[in-house]
Amino acid sequence: MPDVTLDNETIEQLDSLRVEDESYDEIITELISIYQATELTLFKAGDEI
Repeated sequence: MPDVTLDNETIEQLDSLRVEDESYDEIITELISIYQATELTLFKAGDEI
């Protein structure tokens, strides 16, 4: 996995999303999964219009 540098504002936003001792990797993986699911849903919805 590549190293990513985050600014303080981004870290604060990630900290607000953390549940208990959840790692940044876990949060980012979950956010990516949500993004992909949303993107797929929007893509499929566009086919039906």
